[in-house]
Amino acid sequence: MKVLVTGGAGFIGSNLALELQNKGYDVVVLDDFSSGHFKNLLGFEGDVVAESILDVDLSRFRDVDVIFHQAAITDTTVQDQKLMVQINTEGFRRFLDFAVENNIKFVYASSAATYGNAPAPQKEEDAGKPNNIYGFSKWICDCIAKKYIEKYPDAHIVGLRYFNVFGPREQYKGKMASMIWQLAKQMVDGKRPRIFKWGEQKRDQVYIKDVVGANLLAVDAKKSCIVNVGSGRAVSFNYIIEVLNKVLGFDYEPEYIDNPYKEFYQEHTEADLSKAEKYLDYKPKWGFEEAVEDYMEWLKENKYI
Repeated sequence: MKVLVTGGAGFIGSNLALELQNKGYDVVVLDDFSSGHFKNLLGFEGDVVAESILDVDLSRFRDVDVIFHQAAITDTTVQDQKLMVQINTEGFRRFLDFAVENNIKFVYASSAATYGNAPAPQKEEDAGKPNNIYGFSKWICDCIAKKYIEKYPDAHIVGLRYFNVFGPREQYKGKMASMIWQLAKQMVDGKRPRIFKWGEQKRDQVYIKDVVGANLLAVDAKKSCIVNVGSGRAVSFNYIIEVLNKVLGFDYEPEYIDNPYKEFYQEHTEADLSKAEKYLDYKPKWGFEEAVEDYMEWLKENKYI
């Protein structure tokens, strides 16, 4: 089976591309390397196309069986609304149109940012009031997908609303890398881990290996759908530091700082996974503590910490 991974040099895309390769798929990666990094693809032996999702000639992908659309601007601090919607929404629409026209299965990355301040646990129907232009761009993708699902009942369209993803190959995301990476790096560098006052904000932290697993399950989804992909469990930032101290052998106290993003900050995210389980048979395999241990081991082996 031949598959295309857009954004395949990025964090999630590279993990997905490598796992697909391991499973024997013929994998093509598309990435303009604006935020992806070639080192994420070390060990990859498939084809790499260095083009923008807005400009690439789609006809060269007519022979693929599945498109995993991961490409997007993921920096939630970007304020250029036109750029964000052009890349994230118009780029998505272009590939969705192409997939439907050519009977190609389409699996795409949505986001928990579509929920804004909806109360936890967030259910799929709670989305639609995003706090920033990134969340808005992803919400419109979901709205377009819903219309296509209704209009083309024979198409295979699956949207995955990722919650806070962490794990190997995120280090090139810089400030947008997970808090697990940011805090671990601070601690290894001999600094007290810095978090917003008073560390009781909660996030659904989902391990990259579970996210990759959800993408693989989406290929055989029972029906077209848009579902949450998370751990189903929220953990506080204080608890993240507690776990990192235990795994890394430190005893740091957090340094609490003011939150400059308070007006649009999500205080508590937690995925309701009932639809993901129903339509994809998705159940996360990694508990938070075990995932952190596995991740820190990978970082040490690869000399990132």
